[in-house]
Amino acid sequence: MRTSRTLVPDTRVKHKLIEAATKLFNRQGYAATSVREIVQAGGVTKPVLYHYFGSKEGLYLEIMRRLLVHFEGRLEAFRQRAGSASERVLGLCDEMFTLYLERSNSVRLIYSIYYGPPQGAPYIDLDAFYSKLYSAIRQAVRQGMRAGEFRPGNPDDVTRAILGALTVAVESHLAHSPRHVGNRGLGRILEKVFTGIVVKNAKRKGQQHAGKKVRHTISSSSHRSKRGVFLKINRKGRGVKG
Repeated sequence: MRTSRTLVPDTRVKHKLIEAATKLFNRQGYAATSVREIVQAGGVTKPVLYHYFGSKEGLYLEIMRRLLVHFEGRLEAFRQRAGSASERVLGLCDEMFTLYLERSNSVRLIYSIYYGPPQGAPYIDLDAFYSKLYSAIRQAVRQGMRAGEFRPGNPDDVTRAILGALTVAVESHLAHSPRHVGNRGLGRILEKVFTGIVVKNAKRKGQQHAGKKVRHTISSSSHRSKRGVFLKINRKGRGVKG
């Protein structure tokens, strides 16, 4: 009878192991973190970790799975949500940003795995994670253009601008920046994306001059540097310019 009780899942124990592993993976890297260190930090023994997760790899996959489940839930709610395109996109970005804040250790781990050197961690299709978010926002942008809510244009450019704002907000938090954006800041940035930053009653000559100058600057910068403002994910799992 005593043995059967030990087999009953204890959510507190699992949570402690997940939290301990996430912090250690972020601090030391996945490959450099041992099972012994995880169980010591979690206050349990190795058999407990093996019972709940099977291995270090299984524990890592559970960390990723939990974040992606919440991500999928917010995307599904977005697909079912009524309202204008701008309202829906603003709502989705706010919810995603809140999710990233709530699970910042897991998000930081994803960044280190994705952009850092190979660590031998089990494969996770993070490109699919990005692609789903990109497709959902792009679809809303296209709907807004068809409805006359957004100006006609390239929906991919608008989608990248929106995701660029979300990325800046997330990374300002992950980097512990003193200029932390926050939810309200993200809303202000997205409002600028939607309304534009050029003064509407500016003289046409000034607008044309500014437009030429911006295009020249962007063109020149692209020749001088391989770093871009927006980030697009390729199939190989590395960042490339969009």
